[in-house]
Amino acid sequence: MDILAQSKDHRRHFVETRATGRSKRQKSFEFYKKLYKLTIGGGVVFWATTIATSLLPIAAEYRAAFSKRSWNIQTVWVDSLLVGMIIGCCVSYSLLRFFNKIPTKNPILKSAILSFIALVISIILIQVPQCFFLLGPSDALHYFLIGIMLNVPRFLFLGIVIGYLQLVG
Repeated sequence: MDILAQSKDHRRHFVETRATGRSKRQKSFEFYKKLYKLTIGGGVVFWATTIATSLLPIAAEYRAAFSKRSWNIQTVWVDSLLVGMIIGCCVSYSLLRFFNKIPTKNPILKSAILSFIALVISIILIQVPQCFFLLGPSDALHYFLIGIMLNVPRFLFLGIVIGYLQLVG
């Protein structure tokens, strides 16, 4: 009788483990499916906003200041799609992973907060060295502020779209 009871316990444990494993796989699949959707949405909006802002005359002046790096408008358009996908993935992953730890209830606001953090990180890592080390001291602040002005809408719209997609999906 003792052996029979142990056998039933073993079978019950095996069935529970398989059901739990399936549940974990299903949750993982849903997580990555949602991550993919949010990343694509955020990346495309980042790219579209880059195209729109790159047509402004001030953006042409900004590109001309860094013309030694062979920036042309086509390079900006192509590179912004890749960069938008990377930033969109980072913001989307952080939103999904830490959703309950961000201090507001609105997913759009949560995503906007995360995209603002991504903006600050990109300013520190890219814009500060680019403007203050590559340009002369007289022009550095001018082009630094132009760069921030061009980046704020891209990151803001990325955050809004990712939050909206999280809200409706």
